Amino acid sequence: MTGYDELYDEFSMFADNATEAGIEWRGPPVVERRSVSGPDGLLVSGLHWGDAPPELVLLHGGAQNAHTWDTVALALDIPLLAIDLPGHGHSDWRPDHDYTPQGMSAALARAIDAWAPDAAAVVGMSLGGLTAISLAADRPDLVRRLGIVDVTPGTDRAKAEPIIEFLSGPEFFDDFDGIMARTVEFNPNRTEASLRRGVLHNARRLDDGRWTWRYDLVRGWKSADGDGADGRNAPGPPESPDFAPLWESVSASACPVHLWLGGAQSVVGAEDVEEFRRRRPEVSVTTVEGAGHSVQGSRPVELAGLISDLLAADTG
Repeated sequence: MTGYDELYDEFSMFADNATEAGIEWRGPPVVERRSVSGPDGLLVSGLHWGDAPPELVLLHGGAQNAHTWDTVALALDIPLLAIDLPGHGHSDWRPDHDYTPQGMSAALARAIDAWAPDAAAVVGMSLGGLTAISLAADRPDLVRRLGIVDVTPGTDRAKAEPIIEFLSGPEFFDDFDGIMARTVEFNPNRTEASLRRGVLHNARRLDDGRWTWRYDLVRGWKSADGDGADGRNAPGPPESPDFAPLWESVSASACPVHLWLGGAQSVVGAEDVEEFRRRRPEVSVTTVEGAGHSVQGSRPVELAGLISDLLAADTG
């Protein structure tokens, strides 16, 4: 297939999101792309939904972008901010390729300070969830309530193997059909229509006609010997990140916290939930049946309802 990139408009598919999810379409929402730079000159980009100060901040997972939240945002219908993590979407790639939660926390805090300092909650999925945990400990003034989608500091290589397998695939594809086929193969809980929108937001066509992803393909941690699936030694740590130190951040945070799990494809084990409850006995834990790891993609309306519950939680 050809022509997808020429026709791409990141704000043109909201009606399709709403129709597929059964959300009443009230016309195009107010959405503005913003960017802020840090002392290093690197930009962090985000989508501001609505014409009032954001009530909610959303952080996507690794190898995703802010548009993963589009259907959730339509279902919530409140002012909110969805941020592209560094190295993803329209945010700049980092020269040091450090996309660990701790490495991204300060850049995201600057963006929230600039655009959503009074938001009632921060919700993060997967890598974004781990980053939100780091933020909650480091900047409690910015994280008044915390929502975490299908991840804990106990998530490791074994639990995330299907995700790592997908991310360790080809860097380039001959055509759009190829990049779509791989995406469909690894996302059995998603409709092809929703995946097509996701790929359009998350991929780009090169001058030679091939397609590649719109995020920094740091492959050094994706195999045991430090080589990526394409055989190149990528910059960055040679081993998969150890998220276990973030358990101390879980303990250090004091805001209301809700943990939402993705059903059969969850990367969270029962032992992780037990550890979370040991450290934060008041945590609310919900399994979204029929969802995949990306709950916002497979069950966006249900997740929007859970986020609404979090927004109503008493902060004490």
